[in-house]
Amino acid sequence: MTELQPAADTRVAEDETVTFASELIRIDTTNTGNTDTSAGERVAAEYVAEKLAEVGYETTYVESGAPGRGNVIARLPGADPSRGALLVHGHLDVVPADASEWSVHPFSGAIQDDYLWGRGAVDMKDMVAMALATARRFKRDGVIPPRDLIFAFFADEEAGSFLGSHWLVDNRPELFEGATEAISEVGGFSVTLKDNVRAYVVETAEKGIAWMRLRVRGTAGHGSMIHRDNAVTKLTAAVARLGQHRFPLVLHDSVREFLDGVSELTGLDFPDDDLEGSIAKLGGLARVVGATIRDTANPTMLDAGYKANVIPSVAEATVDCRVLPGRLPAFERELDEILGPDVEREWIANQPSVETTFDGALVDKMSSALFAEDPGSTMLPYMLSGGTDAKALRKLGIRCFGFAPLKLPADLDFSALFHGVDERVPIDGLRFGTRVLDRFLRDC
Repeated sequence: MTELQPAADTRVAEDETVTFASELIRIDTTNTGNTDTSAGERVAAEYVAEKLAEVGYETTYVESGAPGRGNVIARLPGADPSRGALLVHGHLDVVPADASEWSVHPFSGAIQDDYLWGRGAVDMKDMVAMALATARRFKRDGVIPPRDLIFAFFADEEAGSFLGSHWLVDNRPELFEGATEAISEVGGFSVTLKDNVRAYVVETAEKGIAWMRLRVRGTAGHGSMIHRDNAVTKLTAAVARLGQHRFPLVLHDSVREFLDGVSELTGLDFPDDDLEGSIAKLGGLARVVGATIRDTANPTMLDAGYKANVIPSVAEATVDCRVLPGRLPAFERELDEILGPDVEREWIANQPSVETTFDGALVDKMSSALFAEDPGSTMLPYMLSGGTDAKALRKLGIRCFGFAPLKLPADLDFSALFHGVDERVPIDGLRFGTRVLDRFLRDC
């Protein structure tokens, strides 16, 4: 293995990270959830493939189940091919953005006020750029990592990954041959817990995604008549019950380990009889942690009727359910009790939770790389309330972590930037992340 170089040697890669992230943001890869109205990832995938080919990588470009849904995969051989490969992955698509709501144009990739601005700056063209710049540096400088590295850049993560990593896992599993562990988004970023007490949170678990359609049937009729079998009335009553319901509090190991770590660092207590109240003291982080101590079921769409004076015979609703690991059977029983016998329900997407332990050699290497760049900090596990491409990769038995390193200002509400207005990432954070990723991949 090539000896670890001084961090100063990463300056070219750091510059490339900033440039690549800005240029990728300028490529509109909006994913509406419908290929007919989505921009598609092809242009961004071709950009990534070209940058990799420039330094000698052989890349595989695959369109996953629909035209324009481009993915790129490349492999860098390591010193010990008998070890399981490490998969470094990111997604190229972004959620929609309304330019009228932003301070800068969401697809400008503008650099101002020491930040890089635009849709995808944190979700997740920042990590894509860091991985791309680091992959180029290793190839250019002849760095041989200790194990094979697979770099993968996926489509369609923002709509459930069905036309991205799920399609590739089901149809092209050989692209991930030998991979045993993986790193990607929504982890490795810093949170400032009190005066200069900084922890880097690594995602070791994520809730399951279960999108549900509810349907109620009634009797069609004229809107001017008295009507006691109105599908809309019955559906909205059921949806209101569900939306107002609080599922039971359940603490998983990753959440408990996080709270115990925060207690040790800050002195805050998280008693079971006031868990939500004490979590609220975590500021912006409370939004993330609070969503991982119970299941949620949030109604998001309603669909009924076709004319103002016609009572429809069918009314439907869509509900976004996020389910804690191991809770799905109990969650379904609770749904049936809340909704009652008149409401039909069906899963329109059901992706299970992901969970691993916060231990092992790879976790130790993450710690070493972070602490080399930020001495005195610490690292904690946490659970993500959303979902990532890890849900697809787990089908191949790959152990997944969220580790996209960023050092963030103490006053930045980072979690609010995901899918939010004025999404941005600090330039210094990108440079820091590139240095950490370089150290980590040389030692993984």
